Amino acid sequence: MGIVLITGATAGFGKACATTFAAKGYDVIITGRRKEKLAELQASLEKEYAIKVLSLDFDVRDELAVKQTLENIPASWKEVDILVNNAGLALGLSTIDEGSTADWNTMIDTNVKGLLYVSRMVMPWMKPRKKGHIINLGSTAAKHVYAKGNVYCATKAAVDAISQGMRIDLLPHRIKVTAVHPGAAETEFSVVRFKGDTGKAADVYKGFTPLTAQDVADVIYYCSTLPAHVCINDLVITPLQQANAYYTDKN
Repeated sequence: MGIVLITGATAGFGKACATTFAAKGYDVIITGRRKEKLAELQASLEKEYAIKVLSLDFDVRDELAVKQTLENIPASWKEVDILVNNAGLALGLSTIDEGSTADWNTMIDTNVKGLLYVSRMVMPWMKPRKKGHIINLGSTAAKHVYAKGNVYCATKAAVDAISQGMRIDLLPHRIKVTAVHPGAAETEFSVVRFKGDTGKAADVYKGFTPLTAQDVADVIYYCSTLPAHVCINDLVITPLQQANAYYTDKN
């Protein structure tokens, strides 16, 4: 089928994407910071789907590590058909005047700069082939800023703008760019945001049925299956009981 590169593949949307594309016959490059989780996923995918997996342990925030790791993979793996820029996170939920600058830096470095570092390496592999598809994970937070979401919302708005810029710049090279913006999805997202407080994380999803990681992976896969002349530029997906980033009907 081809090769798909997925960042942040050890959990959530990334892991679901890796499994979904592998099940469809794609060879996958999985990246992440948790080496043991990557190894487990690699073994599982290779056994279950008889496809090839390249596991790369690095932090997308580290520009040098991104560059050195991706530069040095075998040439055959550089024929990437689909890049899923999934690595991202929210940290904290507070007003700007009480926000943690460390949290801000982590979100900006991961959600914005990490996406750029990986894309900057992969796009030149796609350009000579005049094909490829870059799928960037945004959020409903990119479209509507909610209380105490400030910097996280700003990073996802940046992903939205960067996706638009990529689409313009890559137009002559026939490379598709899709931004997928999920709403409330029950993954590790809220556990990470609340720094391990599972009770507070669980409260986020009470009173409605949230999206699952597989729901989002299915949408991402669908976007990748359209005819060569068709590109979904921007797609927002929410659970039925959520209208946007701040309107959710819980009962």
